Amino acid sequence: MKTLAEASGVVARPPAEVFEAVRRRVTGGGYPMRTEVDRERGFLAVQGGWWYRGEYRVTADPGGARVEHRVVNAATRGRWGVPLANRFFLGFRTRTAVAFARMLEELATPE
Repeated sequence: MKTLAEASGVVARPPAEVFEAVRRRVTGGGYPMRTEVDRERGFLAVQGGWWYRGEYRVTADPGGARVEHRVVNAATRGRWGVPLANRFFLGFRTRTAVAFARMLEELATPE
């Protein structure tokens, strides 16, 4: 799978709390997505549509919890078309980074 966008940052909260907050956020959108959750490894993936797979990893960091996010091309057919399709959505990487930064800000405040 090819990485199309990635971002990371630190949230000043315990990793287990941050992982659960990320899990609730990305699996509760109402979209039909397959999910993969491995709490021990701090790994979460959501996959939907013909190409989209979002992967999150939450690990301990001296500042709290490091959150990493990757958007990967999970297409099994027409894989070559994903980068072309995303070029039509100019600013995909920038929008992904901005949305991720906003999410980190929201995660910094306990629910």
